[in-house]
Amino acid sequence: MTQTLFTVSFWFAAPFWAVMILAPAWRRTGWLVSSPLICLPPLLIYIILMTPHLGQFFSVLTRPDLAALQELLATAPGAAAIWAHLVGFDLLLGRWMYLDSRQRGISPILVSPILFVTIFFSAIGVLVYLLLRTGYRPPVAPAAERTPVAG
Repeated sequence: MTQTLFTVSFWFAAPFWAVMILAPAWRRTGWLVSSPLICLPPLLIYIILMTPHLGQFFSVLTRPDLAALQELLATAPGAAAIWAHLVGFDLLLGRWMYLDSRQRGISPILVSPILFVTIFFSAIGVLVYLLLRTGYRPPVAPAAERTPVAG
């Protein structure tokens, strides 16, 4: 069962990543990713995997120790639970990046590769997006296009 939950946790998230990266301007993409609840299935899998081992997780999380964490993550339930946790939270980050970029008018040509990187290396993807977000200035239309026509 642990292997199955490990596998499906990614497949619950994959369709959302696919539309954000491959079809960012599709009219349904924004609707599909509008709710933060899209990350709920992987996070429920995390809870299912973690619950039988709550004591172990609680001990490691309340008294962080590298050796204890390493021991927990070396187990199938520990590794699968952390994987589901990462999948859920990475999707939440990707969703935020996608929606924020659309609101700011940042081109999907710039954002889609960053979202792709975020799937595999979330911290790097988020850092790159934050740098882009900080320095990005949307193109300004020429003055003739901005001036309303009197009629």
